[in-house]
Amino acid sequence: MEPVTITTARLLLRTVGPRDTDAVYAAAQDTDILRWTTLPSPYLPEHARGFTEELVPDGWANGSMFTFGLFLPQGELTGMVGLTMHSLSSAEIGYWAAKEHRGRGYVTEGVLAVTRWAFVDLAVDRVEWRAEVGNAPSRAVAERAGFHLEGVLRSGLVHQGVRRDCWVGSLLPSDLELPSTAPYLPSPPRPAQSPAGPGPE
Repeated sequence: MEPVTITTARLLLRTVGPRDTDAVYAAAQDTDILRWTTLPSPYLPEHARGFTEELVPDGWANGSMFTFGLFLPQGELTGMVGLTMHSLSSAEIGYWAAKEHRGRGYVTEGVLAVTRWAFVDLAVDRVEWRAEVGNAPSRAVAERAGFHLEGVLRSGLVHQGVRRDCWVGSLLPSDLELPSTAPYLPSPPRPAQSPAGPGPE
């Protein structure tokens, strides 16, 4: 698939390439990014080159991962949003924000733009978000974007060689008032439990 460019009210979302290697490397020196994401730590120049020159273009070419840099109109990198395909109709989203641009809603804006694109152009019916338990900034972005928190997955992700519990949530086309490609039948609400607790077994 050829890379796609998306524009929002404040951002240009485009693929990253060799011209962005230095900006990616500089942003990834932030300890918070290294603490909470799966980026290598320490993050070296060769990691940034491999990302912008191989991983990102290959992901677009084979349709496995769609990565967008979030850029201000003047060209400054504010963050990154990636969409990894799990199947033809489901994907997992990941993101990070450059330290100097946090707290301005740029990543939330980017996440909403990318998920809307996935629902409309890729016919995705479920976008999943996962983050290590305790990653409050990632959870705040997911909640602002409308993701529904679904619970905790024990040993749900691996970070720096250690299995860790993670939060999991999802966004569906209906959450953005968009149609799904397949009908969705939610489970019925659970009946209210008696104040006396469950009955005899």
